[in-house]
Amino acid sequence: MHKHTVGEIINALNRRFKLGWVAGQNCAGRDISREFKWGSHPKVVGHLNLIHSNQIQVIGAIEMDYLNNLGEQEYKDSVQKLFSSNSFAVILCEGLKVPDTFVPLANRYEVALLTCENPSNELVAELRYVLTSMLADKQILHGVFMEVISLGLLITGDSSIGKSELALELISRGHRLIADDAPEFARITPDIVSGHAPPVLQDLLEVRGLGILNIREMYGDGAIKHSKYLRLIINLVKPNDNEPLDRISTTSSMREVLGVQVVEITLPVAPGRNLAVMVEAAALDYLLKSRGYDASQELIERQKKLLQT
Repeated sequence: MHKHTVGEIINALNRRFKLGWVAGQNCAGRDISREFKWGSHPKVVGHLNLIHSNQIQVIGAIEMDYLNNLGEQEYKDSVQKLFSSNSFAVILCEGLKVPDTFVPLANRYEVALLTCENPSNELVAELRYVLTSMLADKQILHGVFMEVISLGLLITGDSSIGKSELALELISRGHRLIADDAPEFARITPDIVSGHAPPVLQDLLEVRGLGILNIREMYGDGAIKHSKYLRLIINLVKPNDNEPLDRISTTSSMREVLGVQVVEITLPVAPGRNLAVMVEAAALDYLLKSRGYDASQELIERQKKLLQT
């Protein structure tokens, strides 16, 4: 479970949106930690909803007109319900003036009352994106996360097996580094895991014998990618001399990352093998299979046709 307070959430949002904190500052330390599991967690942000309240209620001109057109008692009841529900923030956008009735209720129920100049639809869309990343389930995996042929690819393996050296060769071949050693992954939709570098490791790659390298400074901005969806894992292993390599089929399996199944291919590391080329080929083969083409299956079909003739 990830712990968050209202103050931390609003400070993070304020770095992206210009928010005015009008009332409800007494809720800054309010703990809103909970398990955000896909398919069961409550709606985090949305336009005004008094039946199934959002944790962040956004009020634009349309929603304000709706409230203002209510009868006096119905208006009071609706505003009371707005602040007494489980919402932790109410945002008035589009430069709307804050009604006087909102301020005491925000303070009483410890709900952050905020203002914003952004259009309501734009604000809701961007808030959903930002909050999904902030509140998503997260996991750190040991390895090097890269973009190879437009594919988010994680290179894993035992220490000193050559992950960083392989990453450096891939970078020199035009692919991009996302994170070395401890990439952080977050589940942002039911079937998508996104990975990025922790700020302290941004742009850096550790290579044995060379130390810490700043890839951005050495190869330019084009050698760095901020984040990418995780689609493929390449696991480097030392070869087992007692087991001959299967020359036909791929040694692949599925690995669960934050509840999402990700294809994992095992590549034995041996002298004379060009791992960078093999990783590129594995990425291309994955893309072909995702489009419905399987070279092994094609060989089987060719053999069947040959036997039938």
